[in-house]
Amino acid sequence: MSVLAPEQYAVYLVTDNPSRYAGDFVENVERAVAGGATIVQYRDKESDGRRLYERCLRLKSMLDARGVPLVVNNLPGLALAVGAAAVHVGQDDLPPEAVRRAVGRALDVGWSVRNAVEAAAVDASLVDAVGIGPVYDARGTKSDAADALGLEGLRAAVLALPAGVASVAIGGVTVERAAGIYAQGVDGVSVVSAFSKAADPGAVARGFAAARHS
Repeated sequence: MSVLAPEQYAVYLVTDNPSRYAGDFVENVERAVAGGATIVQYRDKESDGRRLYERCLRLKSMLDARGVPLVVNNLPGLALAVGAAAVHVGQDDLPPEAVRRAVGRALDVGWSVRNAVEAAAVDASLVDAVGIGPVYDARGTKSDAADALGLEGLRAAVLALPAGVASVAIGGVTVERAAGIYAQGVDGVSVVSAFSKAADPGAVARGFAAARHS
């Protein structure tokens, strides 16, 4: 049984490297949460192990106070150490079966899929949620991103998923595109640079929340 409910994935903030934020990293995330971000994934490719742990604890404390779950990117041990709700891995990271052995049922396991074929192959006994994409060209954020799916490809991937697996669209997601993305049946949208580059992360989060209900 999953730790998280599908609706908790609605506005999924993935953090950028801390150095890319104007001002304090956690304060920026806090503003987005205040605006309506429903879940936060800590992804940090520039910090060493000690700093990862310290930043993750600080982020977890802020999110706990607001009732928002924390997902840790790619590090099951860190996710367990800080008491996160979930850990997310990509196609080139530890496979879901290895992650599930590491975390048991204490945490949800998220996985990245790139198309309907990979979505159909998801094992719902191992994976609780998937990030599907990139929906649009995401090479500006991730240089090794796969080819864009488009909305039709996204919908096909959502329909291919086994029952009970939550879905989040990733890649090139903006407020302007969000309503059309939600319309393909995903539980949420995942956003990186739309938050980290924003002068007002709270306003961006409000825009995504509004698009979900439009």
